[in-house]
Amino acid sequence: MEFDRFVEVAEAAFQDIPPAYREGIDGLVVSREAEAHPELPGVWTLGTCETESYPSEWVGPDTLRSVVRLYYGSFVELARSEGSFDWEAEIHETVEHEVRHHLEWLAGGDELGDVDAAMDESFKRFEGLEWDPWFFQKGEPVHAGVYAVEDQLFVELRWAPADFERIDQVEFDLEGRRWRFPRPDRLGDLHFVLLHGVATTASRVEAVLVRERRWWEWAREAISGRRPDVLESEASAESVRS
Repeated sequence: MEFDRFVEVAEAAFQDIPPAYREGIDGLVVSREAEAHPELPGVWTLGTCETESYPSEWVGPDTLRSVVRLYYGSFVELARSEGSFDWEAEIHETVEHEVRHHLEWLAGGDELGDVDAAMDESFKRFEGLEWDPWFFQKGEPVHAGVYAVEDQLFVELRWAPADFERIDQVEFDLEGRRWRFPRPDRLGDLHFVLLHGVATTASRVEAVLVRERRWWEWAREAISGRRPDVLESEASAESVRS
């Protein structure tokens, strides 16, 4: 996609967002350059929400102003690395993503920032870099104990070691169905089990088996700098008939 067409599509995507949701956003800016991710090699920043706040006793569109910026060059780099690249879909998704950042900051939160951080840690994991094993908890909550990070689902299951040793199968609920898979030999502190055979639209489903510990035990290890005992394995899951 040429630059002029990119700007046209981006501006249309911005205008498609209802005016009430764009309140406090001064506009959309498209930069020609590519913006490399500050920490992750080979990753490109497609857009940012640049926000500035002004001293006030309350937070609102008059005291918190933003500009949405897209990096055309980053889209070009991403398109080169992917076999099929839907320019218009990616533009719309990025614009909506950055506007959502503005709305969350207006509301005094930044849940989307946590999701972005979870995506970064997931990338580090697959690239063999040092990663935060608790990253999945920053994903978008689907329902109790289930988190989405992009198109991955993580099902958190907490176990006391004694109870874990007494079972042969681990069971869990997902999207209205109950599933089970063979219990791994070791629990560890966190054990990521990649599950095969789970019927879902997610590209990847992992059960995260978490060893139950008192809060002060986790705190003591965090202070000492000890990394949790993190295990990874794979298993085939089957549906449990009711």
